[in-house]
Amino acid sequence: MDQFVAWLEPIVERFGGVGMFILAAVDCSFISMPNASDVLIIWQTIEHPDRWAYYAFMTTLGSVVGSMVIYEFGRRGGEAFLSRRFKPEKVARVRAVFSRYGMWAIVVVAMLPPPAPYKVFLLLAGVGGLGPGVFALSVVIGRGLRYGIEAWLARVYGEAVAQLVKDNMAAFGWWVLAGCLVAGTMAFVWRQRSGRRRAA
Repeated sequence: MDQFVAWLEPIVERFGGVGMFILAAVDCSFISMPNASDVLIIWQTIEHPDRWAYYAFMTTLGSVVGSMVIYEFGRRGGEAFLSRRFKPEKVARVRAVFSRYGMWAIVVVAMLPPPAPYKVFLLLAGVGGLGPGVFALSVVIGRGLRYGIEAWLARVYGEAVAQLVKDNMAAFGWWVLAGCLVAGTMAFVWRQRSGRRRAA
């Protein structure tokens, strides 16, 4: 993986945000490059700290485009592909989660690094009839949080965060998710309390 990222670095450096958009789109479609976008967005931000938000935006946008390819494939007849490509028990587990949580299942899995079964969820979103607008919004939220936090940390902490994320990618993804869940819960509680005060 390190050699592959090292090979990609001069290409991404040459094309900047456009290169990161293309890489993310390819990664989220049928050609997987696990964690390549994460490593490169951090590396690019260290090189050009003032562009951190731009890199996060372009990588997120590319993820949406690539994810829509898988989603459309599922929407146009991906049920048979699912049964051939993945074990039935894995599909059943993912389907149960997706049926219960809908778009939020996409948001959560989009925030997590491999081995989270991201593309299975994308296929099921298409098979299950999740609307394209809601689906795209789910990917924007999940990937936007993931890449935005990575880019911001790289801007603030530089190479220290690059090594931390590289060595602990799975743990980093879970911490990002936990932080977002805590923030979401606090916002929900605050809104509920504000609503009760106004009602009183």
